[in-house]
Amino acid sequence: MTTFANTAGRTPFGIYDSDSDFSSEADEMVIFVKRKLGDDVLSVELTKKQIWANFEDATLEYGSIINQFQAKSQLVNFLGYTTGSMTGSEEKYIRQNLEFLARSAEPYAMEAGIGGSYTTYSGSIQLEAGRQDYDIYTELMGANGVLFDDTKGKIRIDEVYHFNPAAAYRFFDTTSAINYLNNEFSFESFTPETIFYVLPVYEDILRAGQLDLSNRVRKSNYSYLVTGRNIRVFPIPQKDYKLYLRVRQSPDPLSPAYSDSTVHGVSNMSNIPFGNIQYSRINSIGKQWIRKFTLALCKESLGYIRGKFGAIPVPSANVTLNSSDLFNHGREEQKELKEKLREMLESMTYDKLMETQSGRAEQMQKQLKYIPIPNGKAIFMG
Repeated sequence: MTTFANTAGRTPFGIYDSDSDFSSEADEMVIFVKRKLGDDVLSVELTKKQIWANFEDATLEYGSIINQFQAKSQLVNFLGYTTGSMTGSEEKYIRQNLEFLARSAEPYAMEAGIGGSYTTYSGSIQLEAGRQDYDIYTELMGANGVLFDDTKGKIRIDEVYHFNPAAAYRFFDTTSAINYLNNEFSFESFTPETIFYVLPVYEDILRAGQLDLSNRVRKSNYSYLVTGRNIRVFPIPQKDYKLYLRVRQSPDPLSPAYSDSTVHGVSNMSNIPFGNIQYSRINSIGKQWIRKFTLALCKESLGYIRGKFGAIPVPSANVTLNSSDLFNHGREEQKELKEKLREMLESMTYDKLMETQSGRAEQMQKQLKYIPIPNGKAIFMG
């Protein structure tokens, strides 16, 4: 007797051939399919290998749909993860992380000058007396004396150090004149009329910024204008001196300033390290779906086969085969099974589970409001 275990080339891909659960159920699947298709009454023109191939196809389809929704829940935590192994992560409940969020915030940190993935450079332009306009790309010197030029990409100016020295830090509040002197001369004694005010730190920061801006705008006419690749300085230089700038070049998204292997890691669903789900680990819910999907595939296959004959001549008549019915029913059942599985999985993504738990917690709080609480007592739930 030909069985799955002693047949060579049992399934097209052989992915589950060594799985004991799959192997033991393959022969039972042949009996299940043939009896469902009326083998006891009319011969079913399907070989064992055809049924086994559909059994493998159904299992692969189930695993693919499961992995799609698992990727939907977990992709954000896998981004940048190594793609060296394409199996082993599909059935794990991984730890959450905020790498995606932190990485998305890096460009804003770079714009604010407090971080980022790209290096900023300090450079200088040698100003000449009587000359206002300078070419940033050809006259900007780096700290090592090397010119930045067009071949290194667009240069973006972050800051131009072109202003009078900033004003000394001052405090203007309602303290007495004596305390002004105490502050300026570092006296540690105070008069009886001393009044102390505890002010929020942000007031000091705002005051310092206002003083600095006031000195730049009201007390000096030092300014600049960047147009294209040129910078014009105001006022016209009266002597030769260096103008210092902080700049950065156009960022290459594939080449940050440091060695970053995550650039070559997981970037989308196509390279997330999910392999085929092991058949032996699929529970009864999944296995029943696979059986029904195998039957639907076999209906489609049988419809193809019978469609080649159309009708079989018998004495005094022709027997018309039900190829179109089998084909259509098989396709419809496949579509229905996929839709039901996707609907169920959609309600079980991690985002949906959080929403469900949140709603459940709210409903529980509403119910607890109706519990009578004695005076002076409270209910603690831990």
